[in-house]
Amino acid sequence: MKRFFLLIAVSLLILNYSQAQKTDTLSITLESVKYPYAVKFFPIHTEGQDIKMAYMDVAPTGTANGKTAILFHGKNFGGYYWGNVIKALTAIGYRVIVPDQVGFGKSSKPFIHYSFHQLATWNKKLLDTLGVQKTIVLGHSMGGMLATRFALMFPEKTEKLLLENPIGLEDYKTFVPYVNTAQQYQTELKTTAESVRKYYQGSYFTYWKPEYEYLVNIAGGVTFSADYPRWAQVAALTFTMIYEQPVVYEFQNIKVPTVLFIGKEDKTIVGKGLLTPDQQAIHGQYRLLGKQTAAKIPGAKIIEFEACGHIPHIEIPTEFLVALTGSL
Repeated sequence: MKRFFLLIAVSLLILNYSQAQKTDTLSITLESVKYPYAVKFFPIHTEGQDIKMAYMDVAPTGTANGKTAILFHGKNFGGYYWGNVIKALTAIGYRVIVPDQVGFGKSSKPFIHYSFHQLATWNKKLLDTLGVQKTIVLGHSMGGMLATRFALMFPEKTEKLLLENPIGLEDYKTFVPYVNTAQQYQTELKTTAESVRKYYQGSYFTYWKPEYEYLVNIAGGVTFSADYPRWAQVAALTFTMIYEQPVVYEFQNIKVPTVLFIGKEDKTIVGKGLLTPDQQAIHGQYRLLGKQTAAKIPGAKIIEFEACGHIPHIEIPTEFLVALTGSL
């Protein structure tokens, strides 16, 4: 009899786990993730594949000023985390366009050669299709590397370059040990919600709050998907893109007005887990990197935030939005 009840108990545990797993599972194109505004899709043909790039195109809610801003997300995110920034910019008259870059968010996850040049070109084509002649470009984290490349390639299209804790302020390949894409893929396959939370807590925020959990729920939720190996492969490909395609040597070539927004407690390093604690301590120091980068960009301004990490628009939203709108 005891054995019978034990089997029932074990069965219930397995059932509950399966139900919880099913509840937490997200598709790798985030169909069930609610974005702050309606999502549209831009068709692209590349390397023999028909793919699509998701984007939000949000009209001004305040008196239209005839200007547009485009927002580039970071590597571990999609357009879903820009809601408060979109609301603030549309309230003061801006049209705001928010793409999920190919390989991220609700966009396709193709196996292709990923490059910042190609991503920048697709974003320009999206803007051209939408009739946007010139735009303010705001890039966060990896989006900062992309925004920099966009401004370098299309200065005539870039009214102003805004960089929120961009990565790529160092050349990672000069101090992070090389791993090839196949090796990085094996690392990506080990991702869990708990490993995501631990990384975000240790690298992105100065103090963890329950309202940040939705970021973990999305990044961790896709790991339950049967298609997660595709997500992991694309994540490995874009890791290689970041590692092999630095922008740090070209900051002096930027020709557009530039503002850096820097959370001074940020210690983000791409490939941080490959470094010793001593190595980690001397890299990714944004309180130094921000100033060094601003000095390289002709005429650049820098706005620094105390007690703030990698994502100012989430960690200190009011302070960040005041600084952002003031810089416009």
